[in-house]
Amino acid sequence: MLIFKPSSAQFQSPDEIYGELFAHVQTTKVFPDDKTFTDCIPKSSINEILTKYHVEKNISGFDLKAFVYEHFMLPDLDHSQYTADTTVTITKHIDNLWEVLTRQGSAQRTHSSLISLPYSYIVPGGRFREIFYWDSYFVMLGLQESNRYELIENMINNFSFLIHTFGFIPNGNRTYFMTRSQPPFYALMIDVLADKNPLVYIEYLPYLEKEYAFWMKGSEQLSAENMCMERVVRMRDGEILNRYWDDKATPRPEGYSKELRSSKGMPADKAADMYREIRAACESGWDFSSRWLRDGQTFQSSYITEIIPVDLNCLLYHLETTISKAYRLQGESEKESMYFSLAVKRKNAILKYCWSDQDLFFMDYDFVQKTTTPCHSLAAAFPLFFNIVTPVQAKEVAKKIKTDFLQPGGFVTTLKTSPFQWDSPNGWAPLQWITVKGLLNYNETELAKTGARNWMQLNDKIYRTTGKLMEKYNVVDMNAHTGGGEYQLQDGFGWTNGTYLKLLSVL
Repeated sequence: MLIFKPSSAQFQSPDEIYGELFAHVQTTKVFPDDKTFTDCIPKSSINEILTKYHVEKNISGFDLKAFVYEHFMLPDLDHSQYTADTTVTITKHIDNLWEVLTRQGSAQRTHSSLISLPYSYIVPGGRFREIFYWDSYFVMLGLQESNRYELIENMINNFSFLIHTFGFIPNGNRTYFMTRSQPPFYALMIDVLADKNPLVYIEYLPYLEKEYAFWMKGSEQLSAENMCMERVVRMRDGEILNRYWDDKATPRPEGYSKELRSSKGMPADKAADMYREIRAACESGWDFSSRWLRDGQTFQSSYITEIIPVDLNCLLYHLETTISKAYRLQGESEKESMYFSLAVKRKNAILKYCWSDQDLFFMDYDFVQKTTTPCHSLAAAFPLFFNIVTPVQAKEVAKKIKTDFLQPGGFVTTLKTSPFQWDSPNGWAPLQWITVKGLLNYNETELAKTGARNWMQLNDKIYRTTGKLMEKYNVVDMNAHTGGGEYQLQDGFGWTNGTYLKLLSVL
């Protein structure tokens, strides 16, 4: 695999580059979506633009919007001119979309927030004009069904490039995502490629280990007195589990104005805590959800950094078992055993802390309060997806999913109805696949297929009426528009396309 050396360009975030100009643009809402300016590209040197800004801003009649349009190239919705032919099947439509959503590798452009990648890749669509980490696994499932293994390999090589260059996989290939990752699906991506050649585990082993080192950074410094550091937490009996984190405690550039409004009137230290919690929620991919809110309603009550997420730790269990498998294939039995032992310890800890005997369901764990959190969510399907639960536990989880989560349009994300997009009434493609596959692993076939059919029928219906596949859907009310979230509903859509094709293979 070819690894490109990083450009000498500085990977600074737009808020760091433009300072006062950035804050001025975002707080006066030059663009309705804060992400727009973060994705703009300067037409001339930064010094020249900032010098002109500091001179002209004090002149009577200064038009900030006109200034931005004069000095910056605006991002476009690359596929906005694409019109679907709804007379073709939805599978043919998805096959056509692979080309529409593909971006080619290129050299780094100075002061663009986009971190260029050496190989081609799929973007989600809409406002998401870059690769996203965990989205890409579900895209790959669809590419696998389309037999597009070259593109799968290209995307994995891009993630390997990011690991090699930065030591981890960022949330997405943008400079403003460089302080956090996303749910660690890299090992599952290697599984997709290994369907063609199991020896790829050996090829990607250095990157798997480097990904693991990122998530486990600081674990050797934990103690009874120092129980958490970055993404690692020492549990009461000495086990090491993981949480979501972000290296910064400032407003996200792509959500700048909203987060400043949310912190209005708060002491500086409390505002910083809230900013970090919001950022950590973005690392979870569930941005945003009552799952991370102590009161279930407000950003000010965010406490994700005090939570052991069941899905994150299942993913890291899989990463440990994958590294162990790679060492077995390489013939290094000592390291195989070491990582296998780490996986067993994590599995036992997940079952110990995240299984609720009271709820008969898998829950996140609040390591500060030393109890499971109250939120019931589809994260409970991850232990089934990774085959780490007893048949009795699986039966109880399936019973609750059938009773409470199964809806006319698929499986709902949580049981709480809220304005947040990762709550009821919304359903999301990745959680449909995780839930369906988890149920199939424990022979809950009828429930799995019912959920899959419900989801796909909803996808079909929206496609026939709009010509689009959406980022998320209202799975409770089949006649309602999906709502919630910090931006308008997006179409495209990478992981929905991939999941739809993968679900077809199990019906």
